[in-house]
Order: sequence, then structure tokens, then C-alpha cells
Amino acid sequence: MSYAPFDWIDDEARRRADAGLVRTLCPRAAETELLDLAGNDYLGLSRDPEVTAAAAAAARTWGAGATGSRLVTGSTELHAALEHELAAFCGFEAALVFSSGYAANLAALTALTGHDSLIVSDAGNHASIVDGCRLSRAATAVVPHADPEAVRKALRAHGGRALAVTDSVFSVDGDAAPLGVLAGVCRDAGAPLVVDDAHGLGVLGEGGRGALAAAGLAGGEGIVATLTLSKSLGSQGGAVLGPARVVRHLVNTARTFIFDTGLAPAAVGGALGALRL
Repeated sequence: MSYAPFDWIDDEARRRADAGLVRTLCPRAAETELLDLAGNDYLGLSRDPEVTAAAAAAARTWGAGATGSRLVTGSTELHAALEHELAAFCGFEAALVFSSGYAANLAALTALTGHDSLIVSDAGNHASIVDGCRLSRAATAVVPHADPEAVRKALRAHGGRALAVTDSVFSVDGDAAPLGVLAGVCRDAGAPLVVDDAHGLGVLGEGGRGALAAAGLAGGEGIVATLTLSKSLGSQGGAVLGPARVVRHLVNTARTFIFDTGLAPAAVGGALGALRL
């Protein structure tokens, strides 16, 4: 018998093709006459001259890569500046920068829970939140979309350590979570609220400070925000914002922070340049 360990992949590919679910990559050119309504560069900052100049200056100063994990050699003064200014801009005590928004969500959900706790997750949440729930070893209750009463019931039924997690603006439907009501539900239950503000930063709140700032919740003791730097800020990377003790806890326990190479200096510089704009 011939050795064919990946024949099953061909079977899977045929099933995808029959269902019309094949994904393909479509590399784009640097310049195009088309108007891009598909990307996440909401403010057009990825090609802004000040932002690209900041990215280039960071690469010339700090090099092409961070050279290591953040706890070894991968934290630069530039990373610290971005964290300080991002927290101040969004109204939080502290921030921690990751290599992607996906990694930031995995960090927040795995480090703030455990096998004895509960995550209450909105049915419309992003895949990175779904994966964070799976990796956390916590019990997960997926509740109907944008339903604070369902969140209340799930938290009340558990009775132990728990948190609720939601997108601020949902990436598929484009609707907004009822953050004020959700925060009240979590406060009553003694549970934190984790909010992925990937699609709120830059476009909601005074000066684009995000959905939590718009709702008057930024900086609350029980509020943790996750962000991406790849949408309104036009760069790459992610961050977790919240109380300083939460950030210190992530530095010591979040595997996607401890074991991942730090965000490249050019991405940090570009994000910082966009944030200052």
C-alpha cells in the first residue's frame, strides 16, 4: 500500500468545492484605481504620509523586528510609548500591546478565567473570542445576540467566578452591543465585562476614543477592552486595556504575550503615528 497520509485533505477539498465554500487568496497591487470598500482601513490612515513616515522611522531606529518576546528583548521604548498613549487616549489606566487583535482576545479570555469559571459570550462574537473561550478551559455559555437578560440569567445560574464578553460593534451585522445595560448586569453579578472594540476605536466616541468611551464606561474597574491596531489605526497589532492590575496579571500569565515575539517596530511606530493624528 502506498503511503498517502494527506489523502483526506483532497476529500475535504472536494466537499468544500461541491458546497461552494472554497477560499482563495487575491493579492492586490500597491496602487489601484478602484475605491476600496472591503478593507478595514476605516480612516484611510494606512497610506497617510505621517503614518508611513512614523513606521519607516521606527524601522530605521529599532530594526525590522522586535528581536524576541516582550518579556525578553521584544519590549522597546516605542512599545511603552504606544501603551501609555493608547491607554490615555481611550480613558483606561493601562494597556498592553500584542502582535494582533486576535492574540489580544485570546490573552484576555484565557488569563482572566480558568477551569472553575464561566464565560458568557454573545452568539454574534468574533471568531477570536470564540477561540479564546475554547482555549480558556472555562465553561462557556453562548447567549442570544445582544440579550442582556440572557447574560443576567447565565451569570446568576453559575454563581461563581465569571465574566461576560461581547463585541462593541459586531463585524458581520454591524449593529452595536447594549454596553450600558450589559455593564449594569455584570456589575450586579460582580463579574467583569470584556469588550472587543475593534470596530469602535477611531469611529465612535469623542475624537474616536471608542464605544466604551461613548458609553461612559472607559476606565471602569470591571471593564476590560481589547483592540486591534489594524483597522482605524491602519497598522497591525492589538492591545488589551483595563485596570493596571489586570495588565500586570496578563504580563505574567497570558501565553499569547509571554511566548509570542513582540510586535514589529514599524507596526508600533505606524500605530502610534496614527493615534497621534
